[in-house]
Amino acid sequence: MIEFDCVSRNFGDWTAVDGLTLSVRSGELLALIGPSGSGKSTLLRMVNRLIEPSGGVIRLAGEDVATLRPESLRRRIGYVIQSVGLFPHWTVERNIATVPTLLGWTRTRIRDRVSELLGLLDLDEDRFRRAYPHQLSGGQAQRVGVARALAGDPEALLMDEPFGALDPIARGALQTEMLRIQRRLGKTILFVTHDMDEALRLGRRIAVLDHGRLVRLGTPSEILADPGHPLVAELLGGERLGLRRLAIETVANRLRAGEAAEGETIDASAPLGEALSRMMARGVDRLAVSDGDGKAIGAIHLADFPRAHADGSTP
Repeated sequence: MIEFDCVSRNFGDWTAVDGLTLSVRSGELLALIGPSGSGKSTLLRMVNRLIEPSGGVIRLAGEDVATLRPESLRRRIGYVIQSVGLFPHWTVERNIATVPTLLGWTRTRIRDRVSELLGLLDLDEDRFRRAYPHQLSGGQAQRVGVARALAGDPEALLMDEPFGALDPIARGALQTEMLRIQRRLGKTILFVTHDMDEALRLGRRIAVLDHGRLVRLGTPSEILADPGHPLVAELLGGERLGLRRLAIETVANRLRAGEAAEGETIDASAPLGEALSRMMARGVDRLAVSDGDGKAIGAIHLADFPRAHADGSTP
């Protein structure tokens, strides 16, 4: 869906992106991570031509973006930034309706789309449709920003550290919403973050940038098993590596199907780290596991958690 073919961007003597080649597959969320100045946001903004490349080609669905009118291109791409950027004197409904209005949708279609997206982002329609940005919390405003980016049913979504300014509770809730939305809609998302935990949780694949170059690309499991570069190892945090493995593997991977356990259930899609936390809080060594509909399907035992071998690998 998005292709970078030997793309570079120079600002005077400084090279922000240096001959980078990368493809974002249709329907995947690819997380871009790296230290400040590594070129993450510059790369993102070249997709919708907020910044023009100094060299190379960027394609959207096979089309060279340089051949497309910027306004037309941007209506095909949703864009979410950390500061949200809602129009302060417009209601939530009008903010979400920005792109559909530019696309010439009918009022009925726009109204229905706003209702659909408010529901998707878990925002009560009666409460928020006619609210103004100053009446929203940071997390609510960011949800509206995501809804606005999705309103015109874009081909791809660009997200530039969208949850970076939120408190941990709101950030975690929005990460959960993004995973749910991604599963439901299957949108192609290029997601910039400086937080490795966020990249591991959200990314189907992770691309690590350093000084404008791609130094590692792989799934969360591949990167945890083999950082492959000193910067990646540093971002993973060394001693926190085990905890990060617990964050990406789910309860379903260690489920004993058909077994019973007492007490409240944990969803099979929950990370192993959450299961471990609940076991410690309740002083138990097993938990009942449920499916997405809340039906008990088995149990998970503390004895089944991964344990590191001498070489650092896990079974």
